[in-house]
Order: sequence, then C-alpha cells, then structure tokens
Amino acid sequence: MDKFLEMQTFTAVVDAGSFVRAAESLEMSKAAVSRYVADLEDRLGVRLLHRTTRKLSLTEEGRAFHLRCKELLGELEEAETEITAQSAQAIGLLKINVPYSFGILHLAPLWSEFMAQNPQVTLDVTLSDRVVDLVEEGYDLAVRIGSLANSSLISRKLASHRMVLCASPTYLKRRGYPKHPSDLVDHTVLAYSLLSTGDNWELDGPEGKVHVLVRPVLHTNSGDTCLAGALKHQGVILQPSFLVDDDLRTGALVELMPQYRSPDFGIYAVYPSRQYVSAKVRLLIDFLVKALENAKWSVS
Repeated sequence: MDKFLEMQTFTAVVDAGSFVRAAESLEMSKAAVSRYVADLEDRLGVRLLHRTTRKLSLTEEGRAFHLRCKELLGELEEAETEITAQSAQAIGLLKINVPYSFGILHLAPLWSEFMAQNPQVTLDVTLSDRVVDLVEEGYDLAVRIGSLANSSLISRKLASHRMVLCASPTYLKRRGYPKHPSDLVDHTVLAYSLLSTGDNWELDGPEGKVHVLVRPVLHTNSGDTCLAGALKHQGVILQPSFLVDDDLRTGALVELMPQYRSPDFGIYAVYPSRQYVSAKVRLLIDFLVKALENAKWSVS
C-alpha cells in the first residue's frame, strides 16, 4: 500500500477532472488510476468522488481531503526543492573529524578561511586520533593519516608526510649520535603508542628495510607529548614531518641517520559515498587540497 501514490493519484484526478487525463499526466493506465482511487476510498472508508459517465464531482469528504492532500504534497515538493538546492550549494552543517595534532597545527588555521568563503556553512569539528565510523557517528568527512584500510569509504589525497627520527642536540651531546638503527636499543626512546608498527620501528636504508625493536621509557597516544619530551632533551622520537618540521628548521631538533628513512604516508580526506556528494563536502575537499598542496613539510 503506497499512501503517497494514492494521494498523488487522487489529487491528479481531481485537478485534471477525469481519470483519463490524470492517467496521461501520471503516465499510468486508466485502470491503475481507478484502482488507486478505489483503494484509497476503501482504506478511508468514505466516498471521495461522485462518478458519472459525463463528469466527476467531489463529495464533502472529498473536498476536505483534496485540500489536505494539496497542502501535504505542496510541502513535500517544497522540502524536495529545499534539499536539492542545499545539495547544489554550500549550505548547512558540516560535521568533520580530524586527527588531533594535525588538526590543531595545520587545519585549525584554515577553518575561518573556509567559512569566510562559504558563509552559509556551519562547521562541527571533532579532534581525535581514534578512527571514527563516519556512517554510524554521522560524520560528513574525516581526515585520516597513513595507510587506509579497505572499506566502502571514498578517499582523496590531500598531502604526504614521513616519520622523522630525531632528538635535541643537547640530548645527543650527552648520549651520542646513533650510527645505525640498531643503536637505538641503547637510547632513551619516547614512543607514540598508536604507531601502526608499535615499538617495532621500520626504516628504509642503504641495505633495504631495517627493523629495530625499541625499548621506550614513555608510551603516549599524543605526538605532542613525545615532541615536548624531545625538546626537553629527554630522548629520541619518531614523529611526523608535519609535527617536527619547524623544530628541525630552527635546530631545536636534529634528524638522526637521514640515510634511514621511514616510508612516506598519505593524508586523506575520506567520506562515505561517491554518489550524491553535497556541494559543501566537495567544496571543503577542494579547499583542503589547494590549502595543503604546497605545505613545506609535505613530501612528494
């Protein structure tokens, strides 16, 4: 039983003045139109139309019901028009999830610019290193770093980064410079606990891939905490270039064994579906791609 189709058919019959013309406008058979109206009357338990061989006329109940049907169908059309317009324009709430450190350092300064360009968009930005379920938790878009798990999500690359092995000059003067990754077992290590390889650090060197099982004195789910410890001369860290780049440039940190590099990782915008992507999501992705394309910490 399709109540909407019954109402639409009944309204078309009344507006057209006949079952034949209503059938033409709805691209249905006359028999189908008659059946929908008859089913509607049976369901309501009232006669809506007086039928003769020459004309149709509304009963009192039919006039009242026709008026309500017109109102409801008109409201539905307005709702469809409104949502279609919103999907074609950057309008409404945009719920976004971004990684904590990257979100603060490199995305927070961008939101005001995006909102200035799109004044009818409202942002709801959540910072978390947890991998959220976009569909279950109602996010329009997320920014994710590293290898993407196979899923139904659609992704677009925003930038690349690499993990950098580094420490402060003061720490290195006290403890010495490691010459090979295996030397790290004798160093104080501050480790990011959410690293995909855990304490088994992987680097590419002259002899190929090298793995070293470090023994951290600190585990933390915050890259900023690792960085703060390194800047206080507490140990060696393996942190993303987007986090340590400024300190490497100023000399507050020194890259260790640059001939041994971590693999490069992508930074992606991910969203639930390629179909019916709203204008606000498309515009935000394009905006982020442009904003991050020349990031000084990005690697090609």
